[in-house]
Amino acid sequence: MIRRLRVLLGWLVGAALLATVCAGNGTALPRKGKLPPDLTEILSHMNESAKRLKTVSANLEYTKVTALVNDKSTESGRIFFRKGKGNDILINIQKPEPKAILFQKNRAEIFNPKINQIQEYDLQDKSGLVEQFFLLGFSTDADRLRKDYELKFLKEEELEGDTTVVLELTPRSESTRSQITLIQLWVSEESWLPVQQKFSQPGGDYFTARYTAVKVNRNLPSSAFRIPAPPDAKRVQMN
Repeated sequence: MIRRLRVLLGWLVGAALLATVCAGNGTALPRKGKLPPDLTEILSHMNESAKRLKTVSANLEYTKVTALVNDKSTESGRIFFRKGKGNDILINIQKPEPKAILFQKNRAEIFNPKINQIQEYDLQDKSGLVEQFFLLGFSTDADRLRKDYELKFLKEEELEGDTTVVLELTPRSESTRSQITLIQLWVSEESWLPVQQKFSQPGGDYFTARYTAVKVNRNLPSSAFRIPAPPDAKRVQMN
């Protein structure tokens, strides 16, 4: 189940949800005599942003790169996030094939309109994986980041008009490193939320998540966190 969930999260983000193809899209910012922010300052800003965060909606693009065969696949759509006792996440993939993924109350559902089927996953004992990989940088406080990762500030970078700081995270857990060897976060200096994540895997494969048109703390209706499936969709329990 752990392996299946990690594959699921890898497909979504996607850890998962990033010199590399996507890193090469930006250019390092000139210093202009100004010292860059240090790691303590960056984490403090991110911590305050996480405390204030209630909802997020954004366009998203996931790219998976398989190094051995030099293959790259991309999916795009929308993401909706609501913070609460249990974080709610809906991912609505629009291209190349429609698909919806819902994380809610320690459960995950994947709706495939092509076969009119909803796959259900019980995440009761694995909900921490969702936060560790999918919500990384959004609702994770600084103490948790320091506990789970060795952190390094790499540089400031301009990423498609967004001024960002680039952080490198090395998982401390050996079991995590067997799946994700290194993570990079591009964090906006305006919102102090991630605009891009890159998750590197053993063997050279990696996947990226890119967030654009990000809207924070807007009112999101309950309907934003429902799988858009017809009543006759078949439900299949996967574990």
